[in-house]
Amino acid sequence: DLERGRSRAWRALLPGGEYKGIVLAPLCVPRGYSGASLGDSGKDMLEIPLPPWKERPNEPLPTKRARLLYESRKRGMLENCILLSLFAKENLSRMDERQLNLYDRLINEPSNDWDIYYWATEAKPTPAVFDNEVMAMLKELAKNKKKEQRLRQPDLEYLFESTN
Repeated sequence: DLERGRSRAWRALLPGGEYKGIVLAPLCVPRGYSGASLGDSGKDMLEIPLPPWKERPNEPLPTKRARLLYESRKRGMLENCILLSLFAKENLSRMDERQLNLYDRLINEPSNDWDIYYWATEAKPTPAVFDNEVMAMLKELAKNKKKEQRLRQPDLEYLFESTN
């Protein structure tokens, strides 16, 4: 039984990291989200380094739009999937190259998606490097002045609609 094996593995550990006997199961450190509880040292948080964001100056605009659409929809947190996919639907097709580069940097440079969400919803101040016209457009969308129900990402049919 895996659970019994883990239990034996933990009993084999002594304070100070010394081992008592043979550990029968791989030693797995129990991890969980500790949140922002009082007294939390944060020492158990695992920081995964992300590769630095790099501008893609020679990327064709149709390719950039398609990549940004994909990256807007696949965020890892539902709040940003919905917010950024709606933003992409409303804006990517009419943004110029400079604006697309600003948006690319905004959604790909910060290492924490919650930062993007908090800046867009104005729960936290936007750092100067990201405080630009694209962020202003995103903040405006996040206000949801029309009181639309936003429970899921938009379907992709709009990509195939004729613009005649």
